[in-house]
Parts: sequence; C-alpha cells; structure tokens
Amino acid sequence: MNAFSYSGQALFCEGVALAEIAARVGTPSYVYSSATILANFRAYDESFGDMPHTICYAVKANGNLAVLRLLAEAGAGFDIVSGGELFRVLQAGGAPSKVVFSGVGKTAAEIDDALAAGIFNFNCESEPELALIDALAHRRGTRARVALRVNPDVETDTHDYISTGKLAHKFGVDIAAAEGIYERARKHENLLIEGVSCHIGSLLLDPEPLMEAVDRVLALIDRLRALGSDIRHADLGGGLGVAYKPEETTPSIAEFVKCLRQRLTGRDLHVVLEPGRSIVAGAGVLLTKTLYRKNTGHKDFVIVDAAMNDLIRPALYNAYHEILPVRQNNSRRIRADVVGPVCETGDFLAHDREMADVMPGDVLAISTAGAYGFVQSSTYNARRRPAEVMVDGDLWRVVRERESYEDLIRGETI
Repeated sequence: MNAFSYSGQALFCEGVALAEIAARVGTPSYVYSSATILANFRAYDESFGDMPHTICYAVKANGNLAVLRLLAEAGAGFDIVSGGELFRVLQAGGAPSKVVFSGVGKTAAEIDDALAAGIFNFNCESEPELALIDALAHRRGTRARVALRVNPDVETDTHDYISTGKLAHKFGVDIAAAEGIYERARKHENLLIEGVSCHIGSLLLDPEPLMEAVDRVLALIDRLRALGSDIRHADLGGGLGVAYKPEETTPSIAEFVKCLRQRLTGRDLHVVLEPGRSIVAGAGVLLTKTLYRKNTGHKDFVIVDAAMNDLIRPALYNAYHEILPVRQNNSRRIRADVVGPVCETGDFLAHDREMADVMPGDVLAISTAGAYGFVQSSTYNARRRPAEVMVDGDLWRVVRERESYEDLIRGETI
C-alpha cells in the first residue's frame, strides 16, 4: 500500500497533512505510516498460511522502539546483528524466543547476553564462532540453537556494498564446504545444530536470484539430513527490494512467498525470513525545508536543511529517492541538485533532478526513506539528528525527540 498521497494540493501520510507535522515538529523529521508497516508485515505473514514460519523483521532497517513495538504486537520476530539491537528489541517488548542473531563479528559479551535472554537461534558465519558459542553455552549450562550461514555464490543485480552472496564477500561459509563444517560442529556438545541460513543481499527487484539461492540451500539440507543432521529450520534471508524510482516496480510479497511455498511444501521445515527494507522503506519519508535557491552560472541548486548526516544513502550508494513538494503551489518544473548544509561536495540528496519549482520555506518530502534512514544518521558537523514521527490514521505522535545541543556533548568531559 502507499500511505503517501495528495489530497488537493497537500501531501498526506494516511489522514495527516505532512505540512502540519513539519510546522509543529520542525525539519528535518522522519515520518512513518503505521498502516503501511503493518500491511507489509502481514503480507509476508499471511501468505505463508499454515506453513510453519516466523517473519523476523531486520532491526537494522529501522530500529525505532515504536516501529519495533508495532511489529512485536503484530506477532513479528526479529533479526538482530548486535547486542544493541537485542537491547532495543527487548525494550520494545519483542519475544526473545523469536529472535535470530546474525552478523560476522559477534563478540563474546553479545553472545552471552543473547544466551541469557534465550533467543531462538544464532546464524553463525565461521567455525571459530561455533566454538565460541559452544564454550559460552557450556559455561551457562545450556545448549544454543545454531544455523550455519552458507554462501551460495549467487550473482545479484544490486549495489556492491549490499551484495552478500558471493564467495568474495565476508559473509557466511562456502556452501561447498558446509557439509564438512556441519559434521565437525556435531562434536560440540552445547550446540543444537538445527538450521541452515543464507542471505544474498538487499534491494533485489528480481526474485530469481533469491530462488536460485533457496534451491541450493534446500539441496544442501537434503544432503545434510542424509548424513544424519537434524535440520529443522531454514533461514532464507530477506533481500526483497522496493521501488525507489517511479518507473520501477516493487516485487509482490505474496508472489514471492508463493514461490517459496512451492519449493518448501512437504519438506518439514520451519521457515524463517528476515525482511526489513520491504516492510519499512515505503512507510517513511524525510521532511526537509528549502533554505536557499542558488545558481552558479553552471547549474541550479536547491539548498535544504536535511543533509548526508540525516540520509546518507544518496552519498553512500548513489541511491535515488523521489522528492515531492508537501504543498503543490504551481506546475512549474526545474532541474537542480538538491544539497544540504554539510561541508562536503558529497552532501547531496539528488543530482540533476527534475523537480517542483520550490522556493525558500517550501517543505519537501524525501520518499521511501523508512529504511536505512535514521539508523544510518550521524551528528557529523555537530548537527542534531532528526525527530521521528509515527502516524496512525488521522493521529500522529513524536516517537523520538529531535536531539538537543546538550545531547551532542553527553558523555564528554574537558
């Protein structure tokens, strides 16, 4: 669903005019649609029907406590990649028994905290990690459920920085070596080696590479079971993408799950998915105010109060985000670079963009910013991080206050 649409000349999120939020909260500010988040989660959850499954929302996409609480109350599990994300999930009321812990560099302290919390599973990425979890579980007198993350060596059409499924990447172990690792891991008395995990990357608009990876993982599970491993669940990642450009088409979640069900039917596996971007990206916008118009004789610039420290995706990935006026004041169009106040040439939100002819004071909405927006923000140039707002129908509330100057120096001493 698309919660952001025009009514007359005003851009709304569900039943709330974004201009109202900008006027009362200020800019830059992130705004999220609760209805869109829930609709996307339920599209995954309900499409599986009676097949055993857990949809573990990827916290790294957007870790705001209100987002996590909304999903926890809807029955979601959570995919975490740090001890801090585990803390967030627990603070938001998430069930530890529905948490999977991914990532290549888990520390002993993080693993121990996850064992104490009683999480569902560790997605392990190396043999030394398996040994460490075994030792820590032994110290606690418990057994830890683990899955080995295998690298299926599948080519994906996505940015190099978010592609994770090739042998040249740091993630997982070579699928060709997995059987030997599973056999050796069975000697660890404090591990329950019950799963196989894979994740080949993010922002995949074509589900075919995901299906190729799934086929390779299922073939591995068949071989492992034949060798005596008690494989009970398959974690198939969550790399389904979203459309950032108007001409792109967002993959159908229901069709994606239907393809998975066709491959999984009759295999007696509990399926885990880890979607993040496809749940929250389209549910959010970043509101920013136009500060200046500038012409250098070479090009036009629209200078706004949001910057690369607020939304780094354009600078980091050369990512595209549609930019819409919160109020449509005229039909004139311009071509300009949209840039922020940070002292870097790389501080831009759009290059050579055809857009509305905005003037100082006009508010813009940077679209599809609900994923990897605030979570990647920083205080570079001593800029305060934005506020976050959650919309529910015709109601809205601030779910993170804008940082203060005092927040910028908290913990520092002279």
